Amino acid sequence: MYFSVADNFNKSQTATRLRIARSSATKYIQAFKTSELTLTDVENVGSAKLAKLLFFPNNRRPTQSGRKVKFLNRLESVHSRIEHDCLSILDVWSEEVATQQTAYKYSQFSSLYTHWRVAQGMRRRSSAKRNAVSVKPVDIPILKRWRLSHDRRKWEVGIALLNSSMGVSSLEIARKIERSHRTVEKWCLLYEHDGIESLPVRRLRKSSEEALATIRAKKERLIKIIHENPKAYNINRASWSLRALADAYHKTHGERISVSSISEYFILAGYKFKKAKKVLTSDDPTYRDKLAKITNSLSQLAPNEKFFSIDEFGPFSVKIRGGVALVPGDEVRTIPQRQKTKGSLICTAALELSTNQVTHFYSKKKNTGEMIKLLRRLVTIYKSENRLFVSWDSASWHASKALYKAVDEINSDAFRIRHKTPLVDLMPLPSGAQFLNVIESVFSGLARAILHNSNYESVAVCKGAIDRYFVERNRAFLEYPRRAGKKIWGKERVEAVFREENNCKDPRWR
Repeated sequence: MYFSVADNFNKSQTATRLRIARSSATKYIQAFKTSELTLTDVENVGSAKLAKLLFFPNNRRPTQSGRKVKFLNRLESVHSRIEHDCLSILDVWSEEVATQQTAYKYSQFSSLYTHWRVAQGMRRRSSAKRNAVSVKPVDIPILKRWRLSHDRRKWEVGIALLNSSMGVSSLEIARKIERSHRTVEKWCLLYEHDGIESLPVRRLRKSSEEALATIRAKKERLIKIIHENPKAYNINRASWSLRALADAYHKTHGERISVSSISEYFILAGYKFKKAKKVLTSDDPTYRDKLAKITNSLSQLAPNEKFFSIDEFGPFSVKIRGGVALVPGDEVRTIPQRQKTKGSLICTAALELSTNQVTHFYSKKKNTGEMIKLLRRLVTIYKSENRLFVSWDSASWHASKALYKAVDEINSDAFRIRHKTPLVDLMPLPSGAQFLNVIESVFSGLARAILHNSNYESVAVCKGAIDRYFVERNRAFLEYPRRAGKKIWGKERVEAVFREENNCKDPRWR
């Protein structure tokens, strides 16, 4: 101000030189001009006294607002509650706001109370010093889990309460978790008043049965979609992408689904894009027609009709095999990289879907002759039936002229009258749709139970183990007729029932 008056500085220059606001410079200059002070007085008095002479020349005190006067008159009762009821300033302020006794923010409330204490000759109250929180023993394990959680809010609350229970000040806790000390005190007060349930941590919602059913339906619909080629949905791609699946789902079912949800569903189901390219997509242009024929036959299957899923397992070598096994923690299981095989096996089998009975034998090769042998065995075993439906994949020996000639012979009147056998109706799967062949799931269970971690002495011993597996499985479903699958047999990939959304085949063993 002195420079502005003496050297004819303008207000902006004065404010810049003194590093104050232009409005402050204007206020001081106007006060000087209206006062009776001289430049000599300005030079000879200090800043504090100069401010009093400029703004309170007659020793007038600044007027206080009615709100502040009302608050100052209540500070005695506020102080009494804080000291005698062992409350914090935050507690009292919260109650004052709730009862509309004050309109001040917490920072203003605390500042005015602190200045009042100083004016009364009391010590400044430190907000960092509060009584330690008494954590209930039953809550300690929960808070310790929160302290180790990847959820930041749980980590913060767990650290705050556990440290506070050990006497650490709220300021130190606040610095550690990078929160304000008022937030830490708020959490402590919430815990003390309402328990651990009142703390602001996110908890997982329990999904309703309806929501879970909706999710399951979406998963099944998506798996049905990836069994077909994208071109069937007018999508110009050779393989599926997440975005293409989302678009196909929207076109088919009229509702949108996010790409992230699709990704999560397939990860939980154990699918990968590598498998989708190799196993899960059929290029058969008649995919839907063949699938509809199979599903209609299954839905209308009469009591005197049987439906068979047929395939071959192998060839596989009899040797030391690896797998997941229960071993001591310090033991390292090893398998020779190069080992002499003890022989090889091909198991040809048929699974009857309505009774879950497996008919099997061992073959030397995969060819039409072995398929004809299996058909003749089936019509002999099930000669009391009227019709046998036979479903298999599109391998070349499953669609040879010799095989169809043999089927025509079996279905001829002369053969049926002489041998009293049922009709045989072929239900070929779409090409490249081995994942729909239900017996693949049974083979998967066989491999996990009999071949994983195996070291059979010979081919004969391995055959004995496979025979026993199928005998026990057939007996189980004869004694307790029901669908096979995870709940009973424990090892099979999916239930032994035909569904379009199934992925029965285990690529590791085929």
